[in-house]
Amino acid sequence: MKLTKASEEKLKKRLLDTRSEILSEVNHNTETTMEMGNDGVQDIGDVSANTYNRQILLSLNDGQRTILADIDEALDRIKDGEYGICIECEDEIGTKRLEVRPQAKYCIDCKTEIEKGSKA
Repeated sequence: MKLTKASEEKLKKRLLDTRSEILSEVNHNTETTMEMGNDGVQDIGDVSANTYNRQILLSLNDGQRTILADIDEALDRIKDGEYGICIECEDEIGTKRLEVRPQAKYCIDCKTEIEKGSKA
């Protein structure tokens, strides 16, 4: 079932909103990471805890960067008139799948095959 223009616009707004939220989180996490360890004299336990917390925050940023890249790709596909088309088989991506994951670039069949291949 082909996406209507109204559905596409609604999904585009969700993509843009999610993108803004992630950028805000990344900026907040970056500021938090910079502040860690700058609050006075630290013992070895504090240093260890702060190092661990920095690693967690930075790894979250990696995941967020991946999501941002997927969102940017989806926005490019909207602009190019290719949104909702699987980049693997070129069939339509189901509307329900796009509602759940608007940055999806694969139909459910191709995504399932890709996941099976990575597990083998």
